[in-house]
Amino acid sequence: MTLHKSALIQLILSMAIFGSVGFFSGLSGLSAIELVFIRCVCAVILIGCVWWFSGMYRTEVWERREVIMVLLCGATLLLNWVFLFKSFELTSVTVAISLYHLAPVIAMILGSIIFREKMTWLGLGAILLCFAGTLLIVGVGQSSGGFQLTGAIYAMIAAFFYAATMLLGKSIRTLSVYATTFIQMLLSMILLLPFVSWTSYTGLDGMNWTYSIITGVVHTGIVYLLFYNSVRYLPTRIISALVFVDPAVAILLDVLLTGFRPNGWQWSGIMLIFAGMYYIIRPQAKN
Repeated sequence: MTLHKSALIQLILSMAIFGSVGFFSGLSGLSAIELVFIRCVCAVILIGCVWWFSGMYRTEVWERREVIMVLLCGATLLLNWVFLFKSFELTSVTVAISLYHLAPVIAMILGSIIFREKMTWLGLGAILLCFAGTLLIVGVGQSSGGFQLTGAIYAMIAAFFYAATMLLGKSIRTLSVYATTFIQMLLSMILLLPFVSWTSYTGLDGMNWTYSIITGVVHTGIVYLLFYNSVRYLPTRIISALVFVDPAVAILLDVLLTGFRPNGWQWSGIMLIFAGMYYIIRPQAKN
């Protein structure tokens, strides 16, 4: 029983920490690509050390097909991060994170197409709720023009790649989470090398570096370790429900710390998306 309580605390903590990533990214002084690169470097060092000192690297079973899937997962994870942080630059964290959490809905749609998973009327209704919420957030009653719309579109693209990462990850069963995450972070770091603007780092002050490294070590390395150490001990229904901690913290920080005030249409859209996601995860909780 103690073990399950510990896992529950770890999962809540990991979701709450990740909910603040948008706030920290805004204080880093870095653009999306440069910040993601810092995240990858920090994660490679931290997770690589844990993997090595735990001795788990000695027991890994390397299968060619699974390694390929891990690499594909790494590519979609990288694109997910780049578009998410780009959306933070162009729109509010509240709008970006709400649209980003359409990922489970997108995964359900793709799963029904690719894996021929059964789509229920309840699932279809939930998708329609999320679609209506999306329209309210990015379209109806907006007066901020294409600048905010572009950020919202980036958030939805990030959600698509996050959904792709979830679906690809379903086939990874042999490699440990440490090996999987280390490979993904290392691949992402290598892929970003040609696109990093190194001069961006020269203009950072001490606080910018502090926020950037915190985003890498805490929001990437530590969050991954907490998350993967907890999900194996918790039932699906608990994991699914606690997904809401992440966007709830993000929206709360955005309102309290940055002064963003969603209008009535946006609040309605956020509520519709959350309602749709809730009905998406409910059938999974019964499996």
